[in-house]
Amino acid sequence: MAKRYLVTGGAGFIGSAVVRKLVSGTSHQVLVVDKLTYAGNLDSLNPVASSDRYRFVRADIADAQQMQAVISEYQPDVIMHLAAESHVDRSIDGPGEFVQTNVVGTFTLLQAALAYWNRLDAARRDAFRFHHISTDEVFGSLGEEGFFHEEYPYQPNSPYSASKAASDHFVRAWHHTYGLPTLITNCSNNYGPYHFPEKLIPLMILNALEGKPLPVYGKGENVRDWLYVEDHAEALILVAEKGRVGENYNIGGWNERTNIDVVRSICHLTDEMAPSDAIGPREKLISYVTDRPGHDLRYAIDASKIERELGWRPAETFESGLRKTVAWYLDNQAWWERIRSGVYRGERLGAAV
Repeated sequence: MAKRYLVTGGAGFIGSAVVRKLVSGTSHQVLVVDKLTYAGNLDSLNPVASSDRYRFVRADIADAQQMQAVISEYQPDVIMHLAAESHVDRSIDGPGEFVQTNVVGTFTLLQAALAYWNRLDAARRDAFRFHHISTDEVFGSLGEEGFFHEEYPYQPNSPYSASKAASDHFVRAWHHTYGLPTLITNCSNNYGPYHFPEKLIPLMILNALEGKPLPVYGKGENVRDWLYVEDHAEALILVAEKGRVGENYNIGGWNERTNIDVVRSICHLTDEMAPSDAIGPREKLISYVTDRPGHDLRYAIDASKIERELGWRPAETFESGLRKTVAWYLDNQAWWERIRSGVYRGERLGAAV
């Protein structure tokens, strides 16, 4: 049965992947709510923008009056909450924005959703879902062994992860205290098409294509578990539709890589797919820079619960997903050139302590 999805942050990287999949792959109606900060980009929604099942509203989730009005008018069956400030380096430079959007914004949205849900009839109350999308960074840093599972204790180490941990706790509290039917997912590092080029993989791809230095923090030994964004979008929709109310689901790619291995893989792919005599072998562009303050050593997700309960596994390996990603940036120069020309030019962020 077709439902009405309200997706906050739907013009962002993960949000736009969810919206494209909802509109192109289901019969659901979708309303995107996005403030259109620097990382929100309506170009990322162009593939579905002409659909009569897609709508967009520019709004701030921290604006209580606006959220109440949007939710009351649209009457969603599912709220998928992806709107967030999400870059660790930016949170080091300006933590206040992260508290405002990730904590105050989530609280404001929960209040609006709860007031709306309380007015629904019994059948629609039972069917309603508030799905909060979070990160594995709330769990802190792993040693060389072990994985983050759903009961792993929270130990956030950056202003970003602390703000997301707080928002997770608010969502859980609104379920246990008020009965709001919530779901929480915590994902590993995403990569893929339409990724804003401040994050590691898109930044390294674009710098490699342009022959610019490839700055690697510390010795490049920090480990991340990589998840292709299209796989993540599929998992999120599955959780929203079939997840058990009140549960957490960890979503990961089973693809652990050190940062330096990721960068070297990008060098090899760009050498292969976009060879340049002027630039030469891209590995020569790698430069080691002072590490990020409080840089967590390793993240790795145990994604066995979502596989066991909902049957989800990622379709892409890291190698296949990274190849698709490099190819997308080569084929979509107009998308990233608009960003590189103005909003973000690849400068170092998060060096301030």
